[in-house]
Amino acid sequence: MAPTCCNSCEKGYSEVSAIPVTRSATAPIKMDAVRKITTSLPGMLILEPRVFGDDRGFFLESYNERVWAEIGIPEHFVQDNHSCSGRNVLRGLHYQIKSPQGKLVRVVEGEILDVAVDLRRSSPTFGAWQATRLSGENQRMLWIPAGFAHGFRVTSEKAHVLYKATGYYAPEHERTLAWNDPDLKIDWELDGAPIISAKDQSGVALRDAETFE
Repeated sequence: MAPTCCNSCEKGYSEVSAIPVTRSATAPIKMDAVRKITTSLPGMLILEPRVFGDDRGFFLESYNERVWAEIGIPEHFVQDNHSCSGRNVLRGLHYQIKSPQGKLVRVVEGEILDVAVDLRRSSPTFGAWQATRLSGENQRMLWIPAGFAHGFRVTSEKAHVLYKATGYYAPEHERTLAWNDPDLKIDWELDGAPIISAKDQSGVALRDAETFE
């Protein structure tokens, strides 16, 4: 029996989360390369790439510079990062006050609750946050432009998180916003005590944080 990657592949879906269809070499399926979903925070986008699945597994294009520019993300990425964390690990909320980074985040295994906070003082949603579930199953990606603090909590046994960044890591400019700021009231959907680094435990409240124009 051929190995499979997901339940959707076993069912013969031509696109993950789509209805089963009959494949035909003479009738190709025409779909957008990526579906763009706006969020409550201006500039932040949820992206659903086209996913092809069969009895071998699946294939998707996780990044295409031309396609991303066409949907409104012309930024150039300079660094790729990969983290692996166990259940209830909470990372963040991080940002770089100088050399700010835009991030394209996705999960290849497991699931996270991904949180972004708008730190742009000129934004109508300054101080607002949004949480998005990203997983290896739903294949969603999150585009977080520069000017946001970012973090996530692992909701599965473990999660592999990959993200592309538009700027190089600059530890001297890194700042941490308090994950439990009582004014932000972020709902991390906790099901136990979060596992947090000492650095992230010392994050500052929004009222005391350095922010962007």
